[in-house]
Amino acid sequence: MSELQRKIIEEMETKPQINPQEEIRRSVDFLKSYMKKNSFLRTFVLGISGGQDSTLAGKLAQLAVNELNEEAGKEHYQFIAVRLPYGVQADEQDCQDALQFIQPSRSVAVNIKGAVDQAVEAVEAATGEKVSDFNKGNIKARQRMIAQYAIAGSSNGVVIGTDHSAEAVTGFYTKYGDGGADLVPLYRLTKRQGKQLLKELGCPEHLYMKKPTADLEEDRPQLPDEEALGVTYEQIDEYLEGQDVGEEASKTIEGHYLKSQHKRHMPITVFDDFWK
Repeated sequence: MSELQRKIIEEMETKPQINPQEEIRRSVDFLKSYMKKNSFLRTFVLGISGGQDSTLAGKLAQLAVNELNEEAGKEHYQFIAVRLPYGVQADEQDCQDALQFIQPSRSVAVNIKGAVDQAVEAVEAATGEKVSDFNKGNIKARQRMIAQYAIAGSSNGVVIGTDHSAEAVTGFYTKYGDGGADLVPLYRLTKRQGKQLLKELGCPEHLYMKKPTADLEEDRPQLPDEEALGVTYEQIDEYLEGQDVGEEASKTIEGHYLKSQHKRHMPITVFDDFWK
């Protein structure tokens, strides 16, 4: 194992093997502890996309809320699951299946299409430059986070993020978009470990076996994450478990890690060595 691989594994806090029940308990207790420590809070907020990560984070949030309410002896806490489609989502049925599995305290839908299109139009009018499809995808991700924080702000809430270690190592998220959150209960888990937790929780298999996609680009709808990354999640997971995945896959993973360091860092100040 190279020194860089060892450093990355330590930073991502991953383990080669986990006990799914223990990790479920760990995440639920983490969410409950944060809510109890900040007594003015009563709501978790998370956008549900119909994919593995938001389904898992949403279920953990609802489990935490159920236990908190049982301990309080009243319905004081809630989890708001937010649907955030841009127009009509291609895999909407998966989103509905995820909601059925999670059984959130409350579910709301905010269609971001109008806000995104107006933002793109305004920027293009102001600059005279066309907003690329890729850039527009990032605007979609950031508009979704705006909506989630608006809901959290109206309900004494905090926003849950879906970032896990296999995603964090590659920086495969939008800065200040889906990368913006208050709590990340999946951090430390690889993609396959997230599947293990969902299986333990009784999640419908098709929700965690489907091909992961950010689905932000209109020129390449439903583009699989692995195609965009140039490496499979299986290879990323194995890398984070300390295995030898071959020179090409290692270089790709490490390249993503090095290029995306700014995403895992707070805004840079003059006191940081990061910019020098």
